[in-house]
Amino acid sequence: MEHVNRFIIQCGEATNRDELRVRLFSSSLLGSAFTWFISLPPNSVITWAGLEKQFHKYFFSRVHEKKITDLVRLRQRNDESVESFVQRLRDVKNKCYSLVLDDW
Repeated sequence: MEHVNRFIIQCGEATNRDELRVRLFSSSLLGSAFTWFISLPPNSVITWAGLEKQFHKYFFSRVHEKKITDLVRLRQRNDESVESFVQRLRDVKNKCYSLVLDDW
């Protein structure tokens, strides 16, 4: 909810047009949120209300939320490159919505 409200405030007058909101929203996303957005089927989001509903359903249903214990349990697989492991670690961290950690 906070992200959507911040986005609307930052866009100002541009958010008065529904199609412009939909188009600009992806530029406000990072990490798992951006990954979620680009994984949406083509033409599955037409209206701002539909996009907002899908965003909230995915990120605030808590079904996908990870906990710090999920991060602690992560181990690099034998056949996994360091880059792949770090990306997997970041993906899990990005799903810890109630946990505030930076990449450092």
